[in-house]
Amino acid sequence: MTEENETLVIEFVLVGFTNYAGPQVLLFMVFLGIYIITMVGNIGLIVLIWMNSHLRTPMYFFLGDLALADACISTTVSPKMLVNFITQNKMISLPECMVQFYFFSFSATTECFLLAAMAYDRYVAICNPLLYPVVMTNGLCSQLSVFSLVAGLLHSMFHVALLFRLSFCHSNKIHHFFCDIMPLYKISCIDPSINILMVFIFSGSIQVFTILTIAISYACILFAILKKKSQKGRRKAFSTCGAHLFSVSLFFGSLLFMYVRPRSLQTDDQDMMDSLFYTIVIPMLNPFIYSLRNKEVIKALRTVLKQKILPK
Repeated sequence: MTEENETLVIEFVLVGFTNYAGPQVLLFMVFLGIYIITMVGNIGLIVLIWMNSHLRTPMYFFLGDLALADACISTTVSPKMLVNFITQNKMISLPECMVQFYFFSFSATTECFLLAAMAYDRYVAICNPLLYPVVMTNGLCSQLSVFSLVAGLLHSMFHVALLFRLSFCHSNKIHHFFCDIMPLYKISCIDPSINILMVFIFSGSIQVFTILTIAISYACILFAILKKKSQKGRRKAFSTCGAHLFSVSLFFGSLLFMYVRPRSLQTDDQDMMDSLFYTIVIPMLNPFIYSLRNKEVIKALRTVLKQKILPK
């Protein structure tokens, strides 16, 4: 009977921020505003790149893919969290939980590889500008984009498949605002050591590979920039790469802190704060990071607004 009862937990309670003092309606309004800004910013950036022929270059091709991944991450997490702020029923079924984690993992993994592809694109543009049109062809950009998507699909599928070896009986309360993998391990009846090891090996390998690709690309870029005699050329190169480096630092810093640190250092509140950063905050910031100091994006936006607001 004990073994049979252990498999009866098929619904979970997403505790989220319900333990925090303060009106839940206020939190709902804040996170609803963030979600709206995130979707308008990312979808708007995709539409802008699609509408403007001057932005149909490899750099903006990857930027559009990144905006789509950010929109997917936010949409995977935010709607359920918003509903939980204003309803008493904070339940989520096991299948819903698996689906939510799958799409989050897929989007986050895809974003890792896209950030690496963007770093390689900047490396070719700055270190080999004459060969840039030959190297960064539409075919190569499409291949890198498809590879990122396939890597995200397979990586997520692998971890979701491993989740099915677990059963849950210690508690049905997930101390998180979405179905992330680590909080699920904490309430598993079966020892999740194998799952944790696989997360460390596969997720760690992906992060190490993409971070090394980015680091090597930017090391070469730095040397190339320092060789430039023109101050204007240096400023332009630093301006082009600065936004990407800032975005990379935010995204990988929070992911590494969440998934690679020892379990003994993890607490529920810290996990939620870390997750909040890369699921809610970074997807909202990325469109602004890449657009505010980008003259081509601002020019394209002004052109579109003039055409729509002041048509001839």
